[in-house]
Amino acid sequence: MSWGRLPTEPKVEGEVLPERRVVKQGRRFEGLNCLVTGAGRGFGQLIALALAREGGNVVVHYNTSADSALKTAKEIEGLGVKAYTVKADITRWDEVKQAVDKVWREFGPIDVLVNNVGDTAPGQMSWREITEERIDRVLAVDIKGTLFMTHEVGSRMLERKKGAIVNICSNVISTGSPRAPQYAASKYGVLGLTKSYAHAFAPWVRVNAAAPGYMETESLLSRPDWTPERRKWVVEHTPLRRIGRPEDVVPVVLFLASDDSIHMTGNVVVCDGGFSMPGA
Repeated sequence: MSWGRLPTEPKVEGEVLPERRVVKQGRRFEGLNCLVTGAGRGFGQLIALALAREGGNVVVHYNTSADSALKTAKEIEGLGVKAYTVKADITRWDEVKQAVDKVWREFGPIDVLVNNVGDTAPGQMSWREITEERIDRVLAVDIKGTLFMTHEVGSRMLERKKGAIVNICSNVISTGSPRAPQYAASKYGVLGLTKSYAHAFAPWVRVNAAAPGYMETESLLSRPDWTPERRKWVVEHTPLRRIGRPEDVVPVVLFLASDDSIHMTGNVVVCDGGFSMPGA
């Protein structure tokens, strides 16, 4: 793989000049090893396949969806790249350590990590239904899980002085969530982790976040409170006048994972059709 130095002169003492990979048209991840959590189905699967289409070898992480993970891995291999599956409950640090050690040993070093797994408290329709169990579950998956994966993979990236991490956040960092306050709290936590590790791993490893809004996923469509009336209200209050699809957000994730965002770290890119457009 050839690399090209960015033309920046003069260089200040101690300054780090990034190197941009020279890649084929449309193959930004050629030869790179990528790990996507929760890649057996849904949004994670779409991200994994998109990385593979651009030349990335992909580790498909799963916890309970073994069959879906194997199916995704076969689809990835069908695109002419390598695939690997690994199981871990990301809320348990020991399992994350074991999984990452196994990936490094059997598959190879990871260049791109996408922390896709998150818990949206799907069974909770109102803040009045909040329980300590639901709070603990959401915070464990979103905050502890993202922290453990970022810490274990990112520290190894740092040793190699290369890598990119993308966390999946949410526009609730702007809007809040009256349905599930613990979900909003968890995504604020993901944003805090993004900025903290962006500092910790600089200048060698970039850490950014994508923050989708409503996406018409199977999970959203199956919720009892996602009524035609509510959908109509959301569309009317979204400047782009439509509900996002997972396919609309995947390109943002790939942008943050690639050298296209080479001068970005600690950033969050909100992609919700303007629903949470800031006032200033």
